Amino acid sequence: MKAIGFRESLPVDHPEALIEFDAPVPEPGPQDLRVAVRAVAVNPVDTKIRRHAAPTDGARRILGWDAVGIVDAVGSEVSIFKPGDRVWYAGALDRPGCNAEFQCVDARLVSHAPHTLSDPEAAALPLTAITAWELLFDRLGVPRGGASGRHLLVTGAAGGVGSILIQLAHAMTRLTVLATASREQSRDWLQLLGANRVLDHTQPLAAQALAIAPAGVEYIASLTHTDQHYLQLVEALAPEGHLALIDDPEPIDVRLLKRKSASLHWEFMFTRSMFNTPDIGAQGALLQNVAERVDAGELRSTLGQHFGTINADNLRRAHALLESGRAVGKIVLEGFG
Repeated sequence: MKAIGFRESLPVDHPEALIEFDAPVPEPGPQDLRVAVRAVAVNPVDTKIRRHAAPTDGARRILGWDAVGIVDAVGSEVSIFKPGDRVWYAGALDRPGCNAEFQCVDARLVSHAPHTLSDPEAAALPLTAITAWELLFDRLGVPRGGASGRHLLVTGAAGGVGSILIQLAHAMTRLTVLATASREQSRDWLQLLGANRVLDHTQPLAAQALAIAPAGVEYIASLTHTDQHYLQLVEALAPEGHLALIDDPEPIDVRLLKRKSASLHWEFMFTRSMFNTPDIGAQGALLQNVAERVDAGELRSTLGQHFGTINADNLRRAHALLESGRAVGKIVLEGFG
């Protein structure tokens, strides 16, 4: 089968930063699905792995953790999927990724894809939907259908996670959503997705947030550059508030949270698959919930740009745009040329 990956960490403009190669078609394990991949999305984790986690044995690693495809074969212990099912998933970080014609994935991490979205529209959602859902409901502990009168501040909101987080908060809670952006395109996008107010992250955030929530913001989701905004976020946070992050910041002083008895949470959507947690199936279940809400018109795709077929050149372009920090929504690719 055709696959795209890397063998050494190189700058994205290097012609061998990502390479195409032939790989054997994988055999599914007892709990696996083998999926014929039809569309994929590219995420910041792809670029981080390419830059910092090169194989040490000279092997080639297949990247990609967002896919839509058709079930090609099922493992002996799988009962809820069958060949021919159209599915979506983000998979596991410690297994080969979806930038290949076929991929094996644990069936517990998978759900049926939404009927109302095309393959590229659907591919934009799984990883970010899982991250946003777990951050909002599992880490921050926002009650579904509740939190009236409370506020959620989302920094770096125009990216993939923020784009679905705002929708989930708008559709499934009663939070007032404050989102940050600086460019007009980003502001328009966030308002379209349901943000109640858009703040300018090039200006001091605390003053802007406290002008709207004088007692402080009860929930903060810091999605990028946490170390740069941290002092402002602590200032804006309400006493006994909750701060959650997903990035890898430079060191931050957690002691600053003490006087507010505030909680710090970290969300990493690969934890359940990496440690085979007892609730690993929660990811498949939440993806099914998201698919049903998409089909009901409550959530929309966060597709930002379609970069063409799944090949090394187009994936390098996608990585470059993500590394620039100027992507709005998700970058997707479709089919193997």
